[in-house]
Amino acid sequence: MSYNATGNSASTRIAAMLDEGSFVEIGGAVTARNTDFNMQTKETPADGVITGYGVIDGNLVYVYSQDVTVLKGTIGEMHAKKIANIYDMAMKMGAPVIGLIDCAGLRLQEATDALEAFGGLYFKQSMASGVIPQITAVFGTCGGGLAVAAGLTDFTFMESKSGKLFVNSPNAIEGNEISKCDTSSAAYQAEKSGVVDGIGTEAEVLSQIRTLVTMLPANNEDDASYDECMDDLNRVCAGLEGFKEDAVSLLATVSDNNIFFETKKDYAKDMVTGLIRLNGVTVGAVANNAKEAATLSVAGCRKATDFVNFCDAFSIPVLTITNVTGFDATKCSENNMAKSVAKLTYAFANASVPKVNVIVGKAFGSAYVAMNSKSIGADMVYAWPTSEIGMMDADMAAKIIYADADAATLKEKAAEYKDLQSSPVSAARRGYVDAIIEPADTRKYLIGAFEMLFTKREDRPSKKHGTV
Repeated sequence: MSYNATGNSASTRIAAMLDEGSFVEIGGAVTARNTDFNMQTKETPADGVITGYGVIDGNLVYVYSQDVTVLKGTIGEMHAKKIANIYDMAMKMGAPVIGLIDCAGLRLQEATDALEAFGGLYFKQSMASGVIPQITAVFGTCGGGLAVAAGLTDFTFMESKSGKLFVNSPNAIEGNEISKCDTSSAAYQAEKSGVVDGIGTEAEVLSQIRTLVTMLPANNEDDASYDECMDDLNRVCAGLEGFKEDAVSLLATVSDNNIFFETKKDYAKDMVTGLIRLNGVTVGAVANNAKEAATLSVAGCRKATDFVNFCDAFSIPVLTITNVTGFDATKCSENNMAKSVAKLTYAFANASVPKVNVIVGKAFGSAYVAMNSKSIGADMVYAWPTSEIGMMDADMAAKIIYADADAATLKEKAAEYKDLQSSPVSAARRGYVDAIIEPADTRKYLIGAFEMLFTKREDRPSKKHGTV
């Protein structure tokens, strides 16, 4: 039956997000079947969750929206089973699932029945991972096990004032109190934990989801993310060299009609990730953001790793913008740096999608190697004429090689080292860079490269999965 989207917030959110009049409810007559603790006397319409399907800009999506007016939106057995049913349908049809969260947690009156059904939802989400896109938006409380469910999805958004996301509530954390540090707030989850991709008002969150859906493939086999390009394919990006340390502006400039959907924008700002379009095709972008830091951080590596893995799962080509001098050098970061960089290296090397790298600034040492270099599998590597590629800064290299030399000799040897070992020309002569391009021509080279790579097929060694 067609749902009349009026009244409670659960239904109005669905109506605001989907194309007008497109929502069709499934399981609207389902209610709780538990009778313990006088449950039979309580009304549970739809068991507190509206489920169904509709379209966003013509793209089929499946939706569940929790109704906080029914037992505070708590998850009972039938509630969880309704969501699991939506996942089953989405997997059969190959369409994204969008969850709109506003929930007080598991329903205590149903105990093990609720817990078992909720565990089944975890299983459905796990099986759907890498097959269909999964998106979560938090408008109220998303606590405990439901926070894990949000973590199992590909993208998470939060309403900035009322949204609360936590595994342990702030006051339950030793040494913390909510007025001191609200670890459940949208700002904290976006900036510190890296779980949240975007925050805003309810209308802004729903608008972000609509935009995201139009840029994503419907599933891992059927690419519906292409859009007709109305921009000039040979558009000259004048002044692009001025953005070599501003990754967000650089990516927006080269993209069709300056479209850039940034993911996890408030987390690990030294690394920028997001989606652009090149000749109508969605491309995943990973970029060093040197205006924040020209080094790899633990958080930045994790952010990029997750994004590259997502792109590879859904056959989205990957573009890397490289401007990195080394690794974040702090005691705290050293605790996890080696493993985090290893995971990033593995993600790029393991990805079989088309991969293009543009070196816009410095590309030094093993930090550069990890950033989608030719040596770990980049299909095409371009460099701007002013870029530097090598082990380290030429001045530092000269001081190490000629430790006892005077200032004049060091200056001479640094210039010699830069010319012989760290210039883009030197790298191109060795085949580590495919072409040296003018910054203004970057867009047309990228479009040409990804068009050439469109039919790329690359096998990997036969194995169940890697262990990095």
